[in-house]
Amino acid sequence: MSILIFFLITYLLTCFTLQKLFEKAGVEAKKAWIPGVNFVEWCKLVGQKPSHALWMLFPIVNFFIWAGLCVDMVRSFGKHDFGSAALAVIFAPYIFWKIGNDPKAKYEGQILEMEKKYFTEIQTAIESNDKFKLQKLRTKNPYQKGPLREWAEAIVFAVFAAAFIRMFLIEAYVIPTPSMEGSLLVGDFMFVSKAHYGVRTPMTVAMIPLLHNTIPYLNSESYLKTPSLGYHRLPAIAEIKNNDPIVFNYPEGDSVYITPGRIYSIEDVRRKPGLKAEVARKKLRVRPIDKRDHYIKRCIGIPGDKLEIKDRIVYINNKPLETSENIQFQYDVNGIDNLNTKRLEEIGVTMSQAVNDIRQVSQNRFTMHLSESQKKNVQEWYPNAQITVVEHLPDPTNKNPWGALFPHDKRYFPDWTSDNFGPIVVPKKGATIALNKQTIALYRRIINIYEKNTLVEKNGTFTINSQPATEYTFQQDYYWGMGDNRHASEDCRYFGFIPENHIVGKPLFIWFSTRNGNMRNGINWSRIFTGAYKM
Repeated sequence: MSILIFFLITYLLTCFTLQKLFEKAGVEAKKAWIPGVNFVEWCKLVGQKPSHALWMLFPIVNFFIWAGLCVDMVRSFGKHDFGSAALAVIFAPYIFWKIGNDPKAKYEGQILEMEKKYFTEIQTAIESNDKFKLQKLRTKNPYQKGPLREWAEAIVFAVFAAAFIRMFLIEAYVIPTPSMEGSLLVGDFMFVSKAHYGVRTPMTVAMIPLLHNTIPYLNSESYLKTPSLGYHRLPAIAEIKNNDPIVFNYPEGDSVYITPGRIYSIEDVRRKPGLKAEVARKKLRVRPIDKRDHYIKRCIGIPGDKLEIKDRIVYINNKPLETSENIQFQYDVNGIDNLNTKRLEEIGVTMSQAVNDIRQVSQNRFTMHLSESQKKNVQEWYPNAQITVVEHLPDPTNKNPWGALFPHDKRYFPDWTSDNFGPIVVPKKGATIALNKQTIALYRRIINIYEKNTLVEKNGTFTINSQPATEYTFQQDYYWGMGDNRHASEDCRYFGFIPENHIVGKPLFIWFSTRNGNMRNGINWSRIFTGAYKM
């Protein structure tokens, strides 16, 4: 709602300041307040066809049309300097008000027509070889821009356009970890569509263009928390389905410590006291939703789904979920006398530290992250090897240490592991649950943090926003994501549900790929321009 209020206030301020400019140009001031008519008159004043105003009806495109009209309007009143053009783009009502209240400012005419006429005269002088007239026209050229300004405007426009496209349409990402291996590899560069699941309008307004949340080398935040706008999403092109890969903001990334190796959320530190020493001298960074780190996982559960994992098989609404043969698990491979790493790399299994598909446990024993086809290859190459799947536990001596697995409550969920998990129900907007100790454990963060309620638990009773409560109705949809490399993925099994307002977009295709995330290892030519959304 706040984004709509922001646009409404900006529009009203523009109408208010536009009426003075209309008066100076001989147009009835009241037309500045009539929706549609004001843009038609505006187009006429700068020399555009009235039909040009129709572009204002097209989302995203209308921002560029608006910026162009604002710049051309101030130029039509003789303001050709770089500062005036910049103000027109940044906040048009201010420069409009300034011109409207300046008695010396006069409407000079349709700038686009005048500019076109002037350059036609220059072209005519060139064709007729009239050097005297040509020199005169060029010397007195009011539209002439110096090289420095030409470069500055070109750079500003390029940054503005790139930032705009990145913010609303498509953004480039790189895969930094092996959590999606089997489908997406470390070193894959991919484009992500922000339009497929609905364009999420900006919440953080003041930021350095083209940076996400950190300034390189300075290690400081690249944005200001205020002013900020509320969450709003435009209509989606497609719905998120089971097995779709999704990019989202890390739900527990609201309060984080940044270390050289990785980031830790404040929840990580609370659940694992041993981390306190590692983050002792680190500043706790509190981040808004759209500035939290980006994760990519496969959407396993959609709103309303009942989800359960039994012996590594995912069940949705009591039916096995169709999965790709590329899904990987960790295996214990015993009995290999001579490990042929080159042969293994050919099928995508490597000892690179960037990936850690292979780890040597003892002289002839290894652990490997393998898909079903890779497992068959290894068994064929090493027929005497014993290959057994590893029951993946946070700690072999404790199935749920520190409450590491969601919902981080050993009292009511002591036996859950990443291979045997649930059942749980993925929250759906409008669905109502009864409140008890088990459901509160599962949905506490949703009620308290994601949906911003004050939750108090006392003697087995609950109050929400100071009102006694025995049930709760969810205010938005949630999703459940897991990595394709099931035993090497930090996903919803550890941090819980993904709120709808954290969804960023849909991976489209891989445009570049380096081996194991390092150019020195070479380029994965076969992966370039391949789909990033397949199973």
